Amino acid sequence: MYTAYRRLFSQICLILAVAPSLATAHDLEIHGSNTIGATLAPMLMTGFLQQRSTETITATETGDQNEVVLSGTRDGEPLSVLVAAHGTSTGFTSMAANQADIWAASRRIKPGEVAAMSSRADMTDEQSEHVIAIDGLAILVHPSNPLEQLSIETLARIFAGEITNWSLVGGSDQPIAIYARDERSGTWDTFKELVLAGRYTLTSSARRYESNDKLSDDVSSDPAAIGFAGFSSVRSSKLLAIADGNAPALKPSKLSVATEDYPLSRRLYLYTPGVTGGPLVQAFIEYVQSQPGQDIVAQSGFFSQNPFAVEPAYDAGVPESFKRLTERYNRLSVNIRFAEGRTQLDNKAKRDLLRIQHYLQQSGKTGKDLMLIGFADQQTDELRAQMISELRALSVSKSLRDLDIPVAGHTGYGHYMPVGSAGGDAGEQRNGRVELWVRR
Repeated sequence: MYTAYRRLFSQICLILAVAPSLATAHDLEIHGSNTIGATLAPMLMTGFLQQRSTETITATETGDQNEVVLSGTRDGEPLSVLVAAHGTSTGFTSMAANQADIWAASRRIKPGEVAAMSSRADMTDEQSEHVIAIDGLAILVHPSNPLEQLSIETLARIFAGEITNWSLVGGSDQPIAIYARDERSGTWDTFKELVLAGRYTLTSSARRYESNDKLSDDVSSDPAAIGFAGFSSVRSSKLLAIADGNAPALKPSKLSVATEDYPLSRRLYLYTPGVTGGPLVQAFIEYVQSQPGQDIVAQSGFFSQNPFAVEPAYDAGVPESFKRLTERYNRLSVNIRFAEGRTQLDNKAKRDLLRIQHYLQQSGKTGKDLMLIGFADQQTDELRAQMISELRALSVSKSLRDLDIPVAGHTGYGHYMPVGSAGGDAGEQRNGRVELWVRR
């Protein structure tokens, strides 16, 4: 009996000795979104580690699907980073359990998650919430499908199983096959919020996927298919243009997604519990937000937040007065949006102002070359809409002035030229914006 107890005691001691090393097996762990973790996070981390190591960064699969360990050195000591890409919700669970340093999310944090983390940090604060890229939620069909565009309402009815044959929406006479991401995916959360919108439920016949790339590959081999994935996973499938309400149908493009005008554009996030993650976490976040980090975002197939200027291509619905207003300007790939009310900038906008400052310095321009045009969501009173849009432009102008960038011109354009359906939080967030234009 004594021998048995000694053996048991020795086993317990061994477990306790090993347990701490298991908990700290990696210097940094990123858990969450497959959209971010499949390619983008490993690329960003590789770029970050290469700045700190003279050795080649190696990537090793753990044996678990959608997990990779990146290894390098720091000050001559081994350094390893785990990227576990099992879905946005799994990242929050890991962070709440102190098993993740960084939570990768392809949708914004939910109120319940904010409340659950409130004792550790305000997860909506700019020290915790980091927008790292813009993605377009791509609606995919087989290359032979003759359709070019769908409205969000029609799209919802298709995925809910109310429209079951392509002939009902202008396609060939064949049943529609539905492909969707799984329940743990932030891509699914975004689709559910932006398309199904609480009014529809996904049909039970939908095929579900953990991987964006696998879904896209299967859609491109099935003439009856329709699916959704991140824009970087379009691959061989065909993209459809999407219309929101009375706004013009748009395909995801470099400009329409970067400005978030495309109705199914979305932000990709990294969350950290304030500044408690240590210097390595903070240094990585700063690297991701820097121009080199954002260059990697573009290389990965997502949309960088580094500003660029585009000569405008006006569609038939653009008023002549707006064409005259902007005739000597190019459009910058940044829309400033607001967190609360009508004039408080959101976390992305605060970072974007620094990027605009850097863009002006690099391009040899000044604030005098900028024009800010504010927009409002639909209002019952045209004068009220005009006032709101002007206040938004003025708010951005003041924020740029705080960065020693005095802007020569700002104006409001009321509730005209919406980019989405009017009303509610969605209308306020999408239509309520400030566009930036730079003199040619």
